[in-house]
Amino acid sequence: MFDVQSPVRQDAQFDLLSFQVYLKCNFLQKVAVVVQDKAVDRNTMMSAQDETGNLGQAQEPLLGMPKNGEMDEVELKNIEIQLPTARILSKEGWPGMEEMIIETSRGNVVVGVQGRGRRHTMLTYHDIGMNYISNFQTFFNYIDMRIAMETFTVYHVTAPGQEENATSLSETFVYPTMDELAAQLEEVCQKLSLKNFIGLGVGFGANILARFGINHPGSLDALCLVNCVSTQSGWIEWGYQKMNIRSLRNAGSLTANALEYLLWHHFGKAQETRNHDLVQVYRQYFADKMNPHNLSLLLETYITRSDLGIQRLNVQCGAPPGKGTLAMPVLLITGHYSPHVEDTVTLNSRLDPSKSSWLKLSDCGMPLEERPEKVCEALRLFLQGAGFIPTLSQRKLSRSRSIESGDVPHVPTKDLNLPVGEAIKEEAGESPTSATPTAVC
Repeated sequence: MFDVQSPVRQDAQFDLLSFQVYLKCNFLQKVAVVVQDKAVDRNTMMSAQDETGNLGQAQEPLLGMPKNGEMDEVELKNIEIQLPTARILSKEGWPGMEEMIIETSRGNVVVGVQGRGRRHTMLTYHDIGMNYISNFQTFFNYIDMRIAMETFTVYHVTAPGQEENATSLSETFVYPTMDELAAQLEEVCQKLSLKNFIGLGVGFGANILARFGINHPGSLDALCLVNCVSTQSGWIEWGYQKMNIRSLRNAGSLTANALEYLLWHHFGKAQETRNHDLVQVYRQYFADKMNPHNLSLLLETYITRSDLGIQRLNVQCGAPPGKGTLAMPVLLITGHYSPHVEDTVTLNSRLDPSKSSWLKLSDCGMPLEERPEKVCEALRLFLQGAGFIPTLSQRKLSRSRSIESGDVPHVPTKDLNLPVGEAIKEEAGESPTSATPTAVC
């Protein structure tokens, strides 16, 4: 019943267990040696560091670096980190710009001149809280716009006291009204010897150019108005602006409410989530660059503006040119998020439909800054439809960007005699109608 081999088996099991213990101890010893060698190498590398903080030759064998700075072809020989250039809203960021001061009966006006002595002439006027640099620098430095303006001399007009580094206007200075600013523009044109030009205005400046076009229809060849308001200010706008004006004059600096109003006026709703970096640039600009006293005078003029008095009924009943209408081709531009969309629709409904076009760009509230490529394309086609730049090569422009459906109307150049609105219809496959809608006069 007893197995005589059992003692031998027990001895064999004991020897096997001892062998396993031996193997484990030997493995742990080798691991300890490797760890110790690593620590010695680390200490050697650290001790080889010289006084200047550079590692000596002891680092090369440890890190596997080749001697004499030689590197394999597949390795990068030079890595340079370049940060993007900061946005500068000043004259330093607009090379080649000439600046002059023109004296008028209603104050001095700063005018920037770009491309003097060219064939055609364009005149711009800025919005509230801006000057010609902060409002048009990005747009006119855009590559496609620079190509389109190769035959244009551009005059950028700045309202009194709104120029860069402007000193505070005298307490006795009476700021001109909107109609007086339009009359002041006539004096500027006389000093510059401008007989005909194309107007480009934004907001406040668009309203002034529209008033100038009503009174002097023969001086404007075409008119592009961005976020233009043609009506009087409402009670809410008037009351809110009165509070901002009072705080600007009393505080002597740009208050938080005035800053938020300017951002809302230019960018509209959802500004922070839509274009955070651009909003921060203009937030800093409004806080640091604007003269609060001069801005309060400009806001006072803007909220007391009168209605333009444009009526489409007058056009359909055969009113004389310049009497209650804009006789030149007009392009109205606005952005989807702009707070002035309804105002541009109202103005468009009061214009001659055969000479006006309305354009709303998606995903923007400040079209010149947020969608310069779309505005440039629309303006170029508008000027081609009006008879300007007809020989501009398509290949010179950046045609790689696709035009979104409904963003920019394509105005053909095959028939420049058609009105702009009719040219758009013809390109879309519709039959252009030369007759204006009937109306009861």
